[in-house]
Amino acid sequence: MKIANVKGRLSIVVADGQAVDVETASAGKFSSSIHEAYEQWGAFSAWAKTVDASSASTFADADLDSPVPTPRQIFAIGMNYAKHAAEGGFSVPEEPTIFTKFQSCITGPFAQVPILVDGKNDWETELVAVIGKTARNVKAADAFDYVAGYTMGQDISERVTQGKGPAPQFSFAKSFEGFGPTGPVLVTLDEFADPNDIELGCSVNGDVRQSDSSNDLVFSVPELIEYLSARLTLYPGDLIWTGTPSGVGLGRKPQVYLNVGEELVTWGKGIGEMRNKIVAAK
Repeated sequence: MKIANVKGRLSIVVADGQAVDVETASAGKFSSSIHEAYEQWGAFSAWAKTVDASSASTFADADLDSPVPTPRQIFAIGMNYAKHAAEGGFSVPEEPTIFTKFQSCITGPFAQVPILVDGKNDWETELVAVIGKTARNVKAADAFDYVAGYTMGQDISERVTQGKGPAPQFSFAKSFEGFGPTGPVLVTLDEFADPNDIELGCSVNGDVRQSDSSNDLVFSVPELIEYLSARLTLYPGDLIWTGTPSGVGLGRKPQVYLNVGEELVTWGKGIGEMRNKIVAAK
C-alpha cells in the first residue's frame, strides 16, 4: 500500500498518478489528516486494504506534499554506513549516533530547496522509517510490527554552520527551511521483498552522487528501533532518518556542493523519486 499527501489530504495511491481520497471513500470514518491516520494506523491500514480503486482521481507530482508533514519527533542517525563514516574521517560507531532535525524543515518531494549562496550545502540521501504505533522497549525481532512504512528523505546539510562553534551543530545546520524533503509517498513494508534491502541514491543534474542499499546499514531499522525505544518512547508518525551512504559532497576531493539552479533527484527502489530544485534563500 502507498500513502500520499495530495494537496494536504490523506490519499491512497492505486496506480501511477491515481489516488483515492480517504475521507471521501471512507464516508468520514477517517479524516483527511495524514497525522491522524498514523495515530490509528491499525484500523486505518486494515480499512485501506479494502478501498475501491474505481473512485480514484488523478494527481500531478506538484500536488504531492510530505507524507509525514508534522512528525512529533525526528531521529536522525549519523555515520550509519561504514563507507560514509570513512569518507568523513570517522570510525564506525559502536552505538548509534543520534541527532535530530527540526519539524519546520520538512517539505515535499517536489518542493524547492532554498540554500545560502555563501554556504556549503550538501546532499544526504536517506531511507526514512515511519513509526506506526507507540513503541517502548521493543526488541529488534518485533520492531517491524511498529513501522507504518518507508519513505525517502534528503538530509540537506549546510556544512559551514555545521562546523561552527566548540561542538558540531548537526541539528541546526540540517534544519534550515526546506532542508527536509520527504516522499514521494509512504510505502508499507509488505510491498518490499526484503525491508532490510532497499536500493537508494541521488543525482544532481543527472550526475549520480550516491548509490547504495540499506543492507549496508551499520545499524538496521529494527536495531535502531530497539536502541531508541529502550531509552525513550516512539510515537505514531515519528521519523527515523536511517543515515546516508557514501558520496556526499563533503567527502569528495575536491569537495562539491549544491548550486542554485541545480536539480537534486533522490530515489528509493519501490518508493519512487523526489525532484527538488535548488534556489537561493531570500
